[in-house]
Amino acid sequence: IAAGDVPQPLQGRRLLTLDIGSLVAGTKYRGEFEERLKKVIDEVKTAGNCTLFIDEIHTIVGAGAAEGAVDASSILKPPLARGELQCIGATTADDYRKHLEKDAALERRFQPITVGEPSVEETVAILQGIKSRYEEHHQLTINDEAINTAAALAARYIPDRLLPDKAIDLIDEASSRVRIRNLYAPAGLREAIQTLETLRHDKETAIATQEYERASELRNRELELGEKVEEIQKEQQEEQEAAQPVVTAEDISEVVSM
Repeated sequence: IAAGDVPQPLQGRRLLTLDIGSLVAGTKYRGEFEERLKKVIDEVKTAGNCTLFIDEIHTIVGAGAAEGAVDASSILKPPLARGELQCIGATTADDYRKHLEKDAALERRFQPITVGEPSVEETVAILQGIKSRYEEHHQLTINDEAINTAAALAARYIPDRLLPDKAIDLIDEASSRVRIRNLYAPAGLREAIQTLETLRHDKETAIATQEYERASELRNRELELGEKVEEIQKEQQEEQEAAQPVVTAEDISEVVSM
């Protein structure tokens, strides 16, 4: 749609995500959820060029149906049947069988399309498309070798899940580990901070016992060490800003081997 490579009826169409959880959140009284959802439907119908996308669409079955109120699926069925609303939903095969197939009236208003698991090559392309989000979130760089390794190792060693989710999780976890490792204070800095805390404690003890000469000596040592700690912290921050961490294939392999 964004590229314009679609039939004329879809030209310029807006695709809007409907978050069922946000609609349900905070509703205390009967009718609140229905009112919210109907307002959304009315706005979409008025706009005329919108298609709703509902992720985890099986959640509309029973959503908002507390204390005898109608659920989301019952509210959506009439406008879907009349063609006033176009909707795309995504769910898993298991959830489709468990929830949607049991509601024949709702199932009848959708055309099931099975999307198979992407290949390793397709997963690499997907990861390349979304890696900038993880780079921005974790404030690092993910190299191409890490992307290729994540797709290949996820396919080989994580059989109980599907691509691209399991490869994305590998990228996310490896990025978290690299970021935390980069933020960890060097041993010398940690020791200096511990010594500084000890000096402060000893100084307070000396003041409490009226050992003012010793307290003055400890204060001078505290100020001197405090300046040293600040210098080390400043140098570390400059190093981190100058050399952004990089997620490599080795980082991905390390996560898989855990």
